[in-house]
Amino acid sequence: MTGKNLFRKSLAASLLFAVWSMTSMVALAQTGQMASGELTASGSVTVNNRAAVSNSTVASGSTITTGENSSATVNLGKTGSLEITPNTTLVLKFDETGVYGTLENGKVRVMNMSGKNANISTREGMVIADAAQANTFSVEKECGHTHVDTMAGTATLRANGEDKQVAAGTEALAGSLQQTGCKPCMRPAPGGSAKVPTLGLSSGALLGLLAAAGAAVVIGLVASSGRGNSTSTGGGVIVVSPTR
Repeated sequence: MTGKNLFRKSLAASLLFAVWSMTSMVALAQTGQMASGELTASGSVTVNNRAAVSNSTVASGSTITTGENSSATVNLGKTGSLEITPNTTLVLKFDETGVYGTLENGKVRVMNMSGKNANISTREGMVIADAAQANTFSVEKECGHTHVDTMAGTATLRANGEDKQVAAGTEALAGSLQQTGCKPCMRPAPGGSAKVPTLGLSSGALLGLLAAAGAAVVIGLVASSGRGNSTSTGGGVIVVSPTR
């Protein structure tokens, strides 16, 4: 009798362990599905230093790198999506609450759904989307500085202990455009109108460049006046010879 009871207890324990194991495996599978996204690749794209193809699965914590003339899109379902432009390296993390990335270089465009977080960090600061609404914003990391543009909704640029709100249609900058050894930045600073390469130029060199440009304009005006009167029509110049 004792042997039968022992056998029944052992069998019950084995069944209980089997049920627990199956439940754990299902839970892990569900977690894996929740923490994965669908990647679409165009050109040379790698995930964790391995070549990526379209319609492949990318896990949270992956490093995505795009090459020259290459791009990638990560669809996170109800959380949102990301567009990764050429020459970009992004460490991407996400879960059911939102998307959290670290942009090492390049540019990424983020679209998060209402009620989901979206944070992108760079060396210069962190961009935080307004989780109360859907947002679309881009973060571009260049040498020594970070640009933030908001297309829809609102994002906040947190840098140097300060928060700057970046509403739709506006942009912000963190870091310095003056950085020795960097490629010239052809993008204007926030509020600027002309795309002038200023990155890596000293103040003296920049003043010299502007002075040379001004001198060229003056010389052109003097030469034009010496040839007689001129009239501009639609961008072309008609030179009228002086009366003999």
